[in-house]
Amino acid sequence: MKAVALTRYLPIDDPQSLIDVELPKPVPGEHDLLVRIEAISVNPVDTKVRSPKPQVEAQPKVLGYDAAGVVEAIGKSVIGFQPGDRVYYAGDITRAGSNAEYQLVDARLVGHAPRSIDLADAAALPLTTITAWELLFQRMPFDSEHGGQGKSLLIIGGAGGVGSIAIQLARRAGFTVIATASRAATIDWCRTMGAQHVIDHRQSLAPQLAAQGFAQIDVVLNFADTDRYWETIGEILAPQGHVGLIVEPSGALKIGDPYKAKCIGIHWEMMFARSRFKTADQAEQGRILERVAALIDAGELRGTRSETLVPINAANLREAHRRLESGTTIGKLVLAGW
Repeated sequence: MKAVALTRYLPIDDPQSLIDVELPKPVPGEHDLLVRIEAISVNPVDTKVRSPKPQVEAQPKVLGYDAAGVVEAIGKSVIGFQPGDRVYYAGDITRAGSNAEYQLVDARLVGHAPRSIDLADAAALPLTTITAWELLFQRMPFDSEHGGQGKSLLIIGGAGGVGSIAIQLARRAGFTVIATASRAATIDWCRTMGAQHVIDHRQSLAPQLAAQGFAQIDVVLNFADTDRYWETIGEILAPQGHVGLIVEPSGALKIGDPYKAKCIGIHWEMMFARSRFKTADQAEQGRILERVAALIDAGELRGTRSETLVPINAANLREAHRRLESGTTIGKLVLAGW
């Protein structure tokens, strides 16, 4: 089968950083689906795993942690899926990724793709949607239907992949959503996703929030630079507020006052935790994707794909990584077709 892989960890402008390879078609294990990949999308985790480091892989390593495709075969203990089903998922970072014509994935991590959108749009959703859903509705104490009523929520990095779906999920739950963006295109994108207010993350946040009528904020989701905004978040959060984080800090974070004084809840989200540590509730990710597919089909959520590169090959994946590393992408960048 065709695949895009690496054997060395190189800067993305090196043609050997991601290469086209031929690999054996895998055979599903007991709980696996064998999926014929039709579309993939890229995420910061792809660039972080690929980033320069000294080790060399003895065998080609396939990345990719967002996919949509068609079930080709199933393991003997799989229930709920049949060959021919359209599916979408983020998968498991400890296994071979989705940058290949065929991939094995634990069926418990998979959802049936929304019927109302194509597989390229579906491929843009899994990792970011699971991240936002788990953080807001499972790590934090908010109900997905009405948990935000009467509360304000600030998203730092609103035009990114996670921010794009988090805006929608938070709005649907009843939050008043403020997103940050700094360019005309990203401001427009955040408003299109449903943000009621947009402020500039390059400027001081507190005065901008005050000008919009927010003396304090109930919830902050920081999808950008954890270190840079840590002190500010502690200042703007209301007593007994909550902060959600997904980006590893470069150094130690001071979690005493004002966080301690205000009794602020600090919540980390890593969507690969369930699959990596084989938790008893791995199937929760499949249930999240099924629920989100129903909301997409009901018109309550919209896709976040902003651009598509065709076909899936090393040259286009290198370009996708390059754009992601530039920090200027909006929404999700998808690759489709072989």
